[in-house]
Amino acid sequence: MNVTITPSSIKGKIAASPSKSAMQRAVAAAMLAGGKSIIHNPGLSSDSLAALDVAEKLGSAMRKFPDRVEITSEGIVPLTETIHCGEAGLGIRMFTPVAALSNKALTIVGEGSLASRPMDFFEEILPQLNVSCQTRGGKLPIRIQGPLQAKDITIDGSLSSQFLTGLLMAYGVAAGDGKTTITVRDLKSRPYIDLTLQLMAHFGVQVENRNYEQFIFSGKQHYHPAEYTVEGDWSGAAFLLVAGAVAGDVEVSGLNPASAQSDKAMLDALHAAGARVKEGDHTITVSRDRLDAFEMDATDCPDLFPPLVSLAANCNGTTKLKGVSRLAHKESNRGKTLQDEFAKLGIRITLKGDEMEVHGGTQMSSATLFSHNDHRIAMACAVAALNADGAVVIEEAEAVNKSYPEFWQHLGAIGGMVDHP
Repeated sequence: MNVTITPSSIKGKIAASPSKSAMQRAVAAAMLAGGKSIIHNPGLSSDSLAALDVAEKLGSAMRKFPDRVEITSEGIVPLTETIHCGEAGLGIRMFTPVAALSNKALTIVGEGSLASRPMDFFEEILPQLNVSCQTRGGKLPIRIQGPLQAKDITIDGSLSSQFLTGLLMAYGVAAGDGKTTITVRDLKSRPYIDLTLQLMAHFGVQVENRNYEQFIFSGKQHYHPAEYTVEGDWSGAAFLLVAGAVAGDVEVSGLNPASAQSDKAMLDALHAAGARVKEGDHTITVSRDRLDAFEMDATDCPDLFPPLVSLAANCNGTTKLKGVSRLAHKESNRGKTLQDEFAKLGIRITLKGDEMEVHGGTQMSSATLFSHNDHRIAMACAVAALNADGAVVIEEAEAVNKSYPEFWQHLGAIGGMVDHP
């Protein structure tokens, strides 16, 4: 599907879409808790729907309503030999250790960019936990057979925090009566681990966090059924907030300033660039003002790179963003993809090791852009197009369904001139 964005002024109020990061974790916790849990405001992103499908395949009963999902579980009781995680990077890295709690031989598969993402972590770690594990040369599919036995282990956290999230969730069931410790070297994306620990605590499992270097389980614990409301998604809302900063005025409701989501750091970037930002009670309003180049370390919030680039393209001067090394194994190689697509708009981006420089402040040109089937690239291109000198066409714009299926509707509701089938 192609979408055409015509230069527009933004003005309006919109509710943030539900966080797929929180939703997927809540599904895992509900699945690990015996009994019925209720997840309110679940959202309809592809990753969230994939998580619900995984839960059903692993034995949970599901009732779906417009405003909630009821999950009834008796633990991990796989109904099929193949578990499909869609294209959810968090999903496959979180649900693989959880599925390994079963003693059944299982094959974990995915699609799209997951086929090329590294999965050799599991071959290194799971056998230490008494789980048989084979991949296809470090890539999907993953063949496992448990049951997983929680033990003291040391892991490398430099590639992704999502592997650690999966182990933490599984250890919440598998840890024994004594102390069991996961030691982590060089952990990235620490706020995402805060979110994981927050969800686990909500469902009854406590983990001691010693400076993100050791995670200690003390005694046997159990997840308990709970009700949980998925908060607004800072990752998706970041694009709307940038739209307000570069093209008018927007109020986004449903955002928790005290959230454990790492992408609330978008507020820091907006302040640094000079946008007018007003924080209310779970409401953020951003208005256009003079925007100047800024510097930001996005190592712990790599998903912010696309909206940060859209913001930086509209800033006078050269913006410097650190953390490019975290972008190689996303839905696309996002550093290179952002460089290539924004070049079509007339914005020069240079990559120097772990740093990206965005040379902003020049008039963006009408162009045809390609999402690379990457949801965040599609949204970044759309926000940038608001200030182009003519219409901008975005190819494979349906990529937004992965995390934010309502994006085109929401952008139109706040004044964006969006033309799509």
